[in-house]
Amino acid sequence: MIPLALEEVSFTYPSGVTALREISLTVAPGESVALIGQNGSGKTTLARHLNGLLQPSSGRVMIGDWDTRQHTVAKLAARVGYVFQHPEHQIFKRSVQDEVAFGPRNLGFAPARVAQLVEQALQATQLSTVADQHPHDLLPALRKRVALASVLAMDTPVVVLDEPTTGQDAQGVRAIGEIVERVRAGGRTIITISHDIDFCADHCSRLIVLGGGRVLLDGPRETVFAHGDILEQTAVEPPQLVRLAQRLRLPLAWEPQPLLAALEQSQRQR
Repeated sequence: MIPLALEEVSFTYPSGVTALREISLTVAPGESVALIGQNGSGKTTLARHLNGLLQPSSGRVMIGDWDTRQHTVAKLAARVGYVFQHPEHQIFKRSVQDEVAFGPRNLGFAPARVAQLVEQALQATQLSTVADQHPHDLLPALRKRVALASVLAMDTPVVVLDEPTTGQDAQGVRAIGEIVERVRAGGRTIITISHDIDFCADHCSRLIVLGGGRVLLDGPRETVFAHGDILEQTAVEPPQLVRLAQRLRLPLAWEPQPLLAALEQSQRQR
């Protein structure tokens, strides 16, 4: 497993728009981190620096002992798997199985290992029954899972999920949450970009709030959610249960059962 580090990273697009401003942060191996903030805050720009799709205008990005400026995107793909927000941007094979197998084959894994990783990824994403179908014949929610499976099969130590719950119904969101938890349990690092704050709170122990290309908040979810004034500036609203606890002036604790118990006790005392 490998750490990630951004060292005073700034990035300006050719149009002249500066999307990142002197960002410094580290992510330890095995962490589950959410990047949150309103549109244009720099979330996706930051994430695309992790696999070399974008290179910093100044500063540097380290993936373990690799400086991203010194390695190709293809080589960095062995360390950082990126699931795009729109699966159409990465799906191109004629069957789900071939799509999922493309990544590990391209990384040069032995055929036996490719077969094992593909089977595990299909099972994890509940796609085994559609393995022979064309990905574009599937519903959008399932295509999203195909893209996820294709990255999981690459067995990278870091996985980036860009808006993983977009277009998913409640069952799909639960399924993706379960996948994230299994990946976390395996010791891999997960970076999630999402507007789904409930999903982030459920599955990410650390939240990084971006605004105007800068890090405004960075810490455990309980600490971040306590800064309602800063979150309001970024159009981020804490989960409903947290807002209720704050209104009742109860101690913030993310685990639902203790918080619900405190709410019930508060009601009895009224």
